[in-house]
Amino acid sequence: MSLHAEVIIAGAGPGGALLGYLLAASGVSVILLERHSHMDKEFRGEHLNAQGERILKEHGLYKRVQEAGLLLMERVEYFQQGRIIKTILPGPGERHTGIHVPQKNLLHVLIGESLRFPNYRLMMDTTVTELLHDEQSGAVNGVKVRHQGEEQTIHSQLVIGADGRYSTVRKLAGIGTRILKHGFDLLWARIPAPTGWPATVRMALANDSQLALFSQQGGYIQVGWNIQQDSYRKLRKQPVEPFARALVEAFPELAQTVEKHIRTWDDFVLLQVQSCVCDTWVQPGLVIMGDAAHTFSPTGAIGVNSAMQDAHILAPLLLDALRSGDTGLETLRQFEQLRRQETTAELDSQFAKESSFSGNFPAYQP
Repeated sequence: MSLHAEVIIAGAGPGGALLGYLLAASGVSVILLERHSHMDKEFRGEHLNAQGERILKEHGLYKRVQEAGLLLMERVEYFQQGRIIKTILPGPGERHTGIHVPQKNLLHVLIGESLRFPNYRLMMDTTVTELLHDEQSGAVNGVKVRHQGEEQTIHSQLVIGADGRYSTVRKLAGIGTRILKHGFDLLWARIPAPTGWPATVRMALANDSQLALFSQQGGYIQVGWNIQQDSYRKLRKQPVEPFARALVEAFPELAQTVEKHIRTWDDFVLLQVQSCVCDTWVQPGLVIMGDAAHTFSPTGAIGVNSAMQDAHILAPLLLDALRSGDTGLETLRQFEQLRRQETTAELDSQFAKESSFSGNFPAYQP
């Protein structure tokens, strides 16, 4: 079976889903591929900054996401020995210091709005297995996929790899990457918020490492705890109780919640933290974007917002390329030229924030 669309997007995360919506709304035929069979997966990066909020508002999507459910952060607080030592409040004219949006809410809005267009198709449980190339020019002009266990071919003018940090499209295209380590990995946990817990981001040092608590829409707290890089296997061999006790010492009001909900190491999820810098983001007929092109660490919750900025910048460039019939290297390279410097600066900023984090705690002696 052979299908055709002007644009194939591999990866239905926020960047790929937003790009699919923007293109479909402009009349482009789009097929969005997603390797999972449903959208209600548990995600980690679920915070919008001013950039992400602006993009959603500019494209008339923010109110729909708001209706689906989000939470405005009132402030950022730094705690030491159980007391607040530093507070960051919204700036003049701002209502919050960030927004928590469950990604399933965001994706249901982006994809739900896209499905209203007859020129849009979503294919779940679909994995890209091969890139197709034009015999004469060598440009990418489609993909082979495994869709619900069956092989299919999809032809296109453009293929977009928005399929994450371990991008299959990037690997199949042979695009080289340089992996950057940050010196730490991250443990995630999700616990119910005690009654009266404010909508905040709270920071502390625990076991001499960064500990962050993010209030979540729906009455939960997301715990993000840095651990030494590659130390988790050794850490799991130890009892979890002393480790969890450090969380309670930092935030005593969580004592009962932690005792009930963090009982084994299986209550944490490990994220091996690394960034990547790609040799290029484009080939004739092909573009990679979001984490596939520029993976970030979790610091500052940049990833989702940067992927949405990619979609915002890329959509009009692709429209022009399709209208002119020129999807060659020089045309597509405009996207990389517009975005690479900004993403490099964001990555540099992450490393700077990570190295200076302990400086927020004046009594800390490393």
